[in-house]
Amino acid sequence: MQTKKHSPFRLYLLAAALLFSMLACLSTAPELPDGGAEQVPGGSAQPGTVDTAPTAEPSPGGGFLGTGDALSVVYEGAVQGVVGIRVISDLGAGQGSGFVVDDQGHIVTNFHVVDGATDIEVAFWDGFKTRGTVIGTDLDSDIAIIQVDVPAEKLHPLALGDSDLLRVGEVVVAIGNPFGLGSSMTVGIVSAKGRVLSSLNDSGNGQFFSAGDLIQTDAAINPGNSGGPLLNLQGEVIGINRAIRTESFSEDGSPVNSGIGFSISVNILKRVLPSLIETGSYQYPLLGLSSLPEITIFDQEELGLPQTTGAYVTTVSPGGPAGSAGVAVGDLITHIDGREVIAFSDLLSYMLTHKAPGEEVTLTILRGDETLEIVVTLGAR
Repeated sequence: MQTKKHSPFRLYLLAAALLFSMLACLSTAPELPDGGAEQVPGGSAQPGTVDTAPTAEPSPGGGFLGTGDALSVVYEGAVQGVVGIRVISDLGAGQGSGFVVDDQGHIVTNFHVVDGATDIEVAFWDGFKTRGTVIGTDLDSDIAIIQVDVPAEKLHPLALGDSDLLRVGEVVVAIGNPFGLGSSMTVGIVSAKGRVLSSLNDSGNGQFFSAGDLIQTDAAINPGNSGGPLLNLQGEVIGINRAIRTESFSEDGSPVNSGIGFSISVNILKRVLPSLIETGSYQYPLLGLSSLPEITIFDQEELGLPQTTGAYVTTVSPGGPAGSAGVAVGDLITHIDGREVIAFSDLLSYMLTHKAPGEEVTLTILRGDETLEIVVTLGAR
């Protein structure tokens, strides 16, 4: 029997193919099953512009390759501005994260981290700890402001970026206090923009208002990360880590990261921050309607719609802004102030980041064969 000889080049190709196959297996994650529940990754026991922070120079292209030094610089420049938060409430103890936004001792975190707290401890990166007081809350976007009285050298404000400039695929990092492990950093990418979750603000009819303009990321976010910053490679805060979607739970019932995390966009924070510091609250605009989250082809066929894009109105609040202006159930909103509405999330994100109560928006609506322009004066939630 003759033995077939392989050329060195052929052996090289076989080795390369084997290596590629191994890498592919290592880098492929299992698909997340449908039906996962949105979980608040743990904070409490309950289930002015700033530009003083140092920044990091991103690597060419902003991708994972060659970002080692850039990630270290981001961490070193930001970690001193990130804090761990421990709370005591009538329901027990909890923990979360936060970050410094100015030199006046204002700390940003999630509302759900401090909800019901009777005592709050703020722990800085160097082990220094102090008590904090909640001075502002925003249930719609799940934001709270804590005031601390500490020496000036303990305050290292983080720079606030522009979340409108984020691109899907951009590298981001989360720094926080997962499972009580202070000053931990994880890395991932922006998975999507403009996501919508339920807010913590009860609309009064047994439902909750919607929170919009959220960033989806696969950077690992776990219980204790709530309220910590999501940063770009320039070291700028572009989001506040809020929640994870998961079907995995630890032995004590805590939700575990499955690669689907949500962060409040920093542009929401920049809009509400001055009011939260000055008055303790912020009023969001109210349109006074509900919509399908998206339009499937099945919806299109059943409802007789001309297209699958837009916000299809399912309810209109009696006497609310939209109803008073003439918007009706069955209308299809295709544009707001000339901006195309692909889905309800586009409508909501635009309102939350660009409009205030008392201002007007112009809705372009398809009603049967008609195209209407309806001007709505926004109310307040």
